[in-house]
Amino acid sequence: MSTEGNQPVKGTPDALVQKSGEKTLTATVFGYERPKELVKDKTIVRLCRSDLVYSTIQVLREGGENNLHAHPAQDGIWMVIKGSARFYGNDNALLADLGPMQGIHIPRGFFYWFESTGSEPLELMQIEAIDKAVENRRLDATPRRDPREQVQHIG
Repeated sequence: MSTEGNQPVKGTPDALVQKSGEKTLTATVFGYERPKELVKDKTIVRLCRSDLVYSTIQVLREGGENNLHAHPAQDGIWMVIKGSARFYGNDNALLADLGPMQGIHIPRGFFYWFESTGSEPLELMQIEAIDKAVENRRLDATPRRDPREQVQHIG
């Protein structure tokens, strides 16, 4: 399937919708292009979302996550698209030093934080699966900065 810019070519629109018993299922086609204007330190671009999984690209001009934290209901996969990142765990132990097309899986309840380590903006793909049997909340182990000041959301 060819693409033009960041917009994938969609197939037949009706083919993206299927019935499964009583349920209507819709496939999502998406593309990504780094935002031209990065207003805040972190920009989050939504790619897709369902009730069980979502994916974003986080673009960080510099810095990274603001504190050590965990998500008891979310298994996360993080993959560097451009730039470089370091992921840390408890006691600032280095978990991974990642470059383009390298990633890490963070299981539910695992405490972590990350930072951009290169001179160019970090583009980091985030894929999260949500365990519906567990309350989906954030557990902060250290103080958190106000995300309204730090984060720009697109999509």
